[in-house]
Amino acid sequence: MSENIKPEVTEVTEVTEVISDVDISSKTLVELTAMLKEINDSQDRLSRSSEVENLKSAFYKRLIREKAEAGQDTEVQFGVLEAAFKEIYTEYRAARTEYNKRLEAEKAVNLEKKQRIVEDLKTLVEGDLEMKDAFPKFREIQNEWRATGPVPAPSVRDINDTYQLYVEKFYDLVAINRDLRDLDFKKNLEAKTELCEQAEALAAPEADAVESFRVLQHLHEQWKELGPVAKEFRESIWERFRAATSLVNKKYQAHFDELKASMIENLKAKEELCERVEEIAARDITSSSEWNKLTKAIEEIQAEWRKIGMAPKKDNQKIYERFRAACDAFFSKKRVFYNKFKEGMNENLEKKLAIIERVEALRGSKEWKKTTEEIINLQKQWKEIGAVPRKKSEMLWKRFRAACDAFFQQRDKNAVQGGNDMGANLKAKKALIENISAYELTGDAEADLAKAKEFQAEWDAIGFVPFKLKESINSQYRSAMKEKFPAFGRRSDDRHERGRRSGGSAAPKDALMEKFNQLQQDIRTYENNIGFFGTSKGAETLKAQMQEKIDAAKAELQELREKIRSRQEEAAQKEQEKAEE
Repeated sequence: MSENIKPEVTEVTEVTEVISDVDISSKTLVELTAMLKEINDSQDRLSRSSEVENLKSAFYKRLIREKAEAGQDTEVQFGVLEAAFKEIYTEYRAARTEYNKRLEAEKAVNLEKKQRIVEDLKTLVEGDLEMKDAFPKFREIQNEWRATGPVPAPSVRDINDTYQLYVEKFYDLVAINRDLRDLDFKKNLEAKTELCEQAEALAAPEADAVESFRVLQHLHEQWKELGPVAKEFRESIWERFRAATSLVNKKYQAHFDELKASMIENLKAKEELCERVEEIAARDITSSSEWNKLTKAIEEIQAEWRKIGMAPKKDNQKIYERFRAACDAFFSKKRVFYNKFKEGMNENLEKKLAIIERVEALRGSKEWKKTTEEIINLQKQWKEIGAVPRKKSEMLWKRFRAACDAFFQQRDKNAVQGGNDMGANLKAKKALIENISAYELTGDAEADLAKAKEFQAEWDAIGFVPFKLKESINSQYRSAMKEKFPAFGRRSDDRHERGRRSGGSAAPKDALMEKFNQLQQDIRTYENNIGFFGTSKGAETLKAQMQEKIDAAKAELQELREKIRSRQEEAAQKEQEKAEE
């Protein structure tokens, strides 16, 4: 029975690449280049081809990924790194190619030597030499066979089988000295028993499956080089070695199956990440804050991607290209958005500069009322203009506020000098507000309405107050009147209602819309003027009060919006019912 065995071989290369990829996936492009340089300078570099190829694969994967993540033209930046890596790799490949040529040439020579050795052994087996001459010659043939190096892979099995055939014929057919033959059998049995023990140790649960499989291949090579054992042990020793081989191969295959299953799970995880990025890239994003939020989300997804291992080899490149395309689509849209956004900010910059120049031109105006109205209108326009480049935003605002303050300070100073004491006016208006709050209603609606009109006339007769306190004191007045005379604020609505009952054309919705528009205007004014307060302790209090007014006005605005919508729906319903009649 032949003692040769062809081991069960699976794709070791793929597993090695996966493990190597995991080990070096965190290395930078510079570190990968340095590792390649270290291998290229080493004495054993020609035997480390698989390491070099793994480094190359890891380098270009990271190069492609970093180019994609950079999101801009980086050919010059990455070109230098790629050129350095290519130079070392090209030098190594040239040396490796030359080495492989020499190796193949040596294998061809070795094949010729072994073919001649087999012929010599065949001649020895089929000849009629005396034992004293045949056995030394056989030993010389064995030594020469073992000293001869590897042959081309396609010829390995055939040449080994032929050699072993004639070795067995020599032991079986030649009348050899029994003592010498038994001694040779005994040594071979001891050597093969040791190989069995090593193979059995490789099958232990704690042994690494991949490393065990690699070592097993070397044990099989050693087995082939050993001679036969006594006939009574040939079957049992071979079965022992074959059984250990089977356990190692099954363990390796199970490991490889688990690895493949893990790769399939990795593929599913990467497909989910692709779908998430594709969904984000397809969104209609209209604000800078949303772009920033989603950019962070994309970066988190990319970090999650890098933590996932390889997908199956046939799918790995495809899924990466899909992910990269989705990321590229998102960042391309982002670049387009910010290019347009930048153009818009430049336009806003020009608009605000124009407003500043106009206010600066009005600083010296003595037409207090007209200029005040125009500057307030310019302040409203300023508020409605969008963002400007961040580096110039603060400078523009300070310049604009300085121009506005210069005019209002001059106006207020002139008002005091002209006998219009704004401080006294402020005190008068505060006193009037206290009188309104202290007024006790009589219960006579007409009398109370007349008193409300009297308060209104008195308020209108009081002159200017300091500009920065204007909105605050006005708001206090409106609140006091609304609280004390709620019917006074609704009188226009009452007129509309009376007009509707008498057949007039005035509609309540018109009054609501008028109030709605007025509130919108008040809110814009509040928000604009709040920025003109200083940073003193008193200014902070005024800001807080103003913010309360803004919040209250917005709440009232929302109530009006609901009322208007409700009345529009009622009107539509009535029109429909009328049409059906």
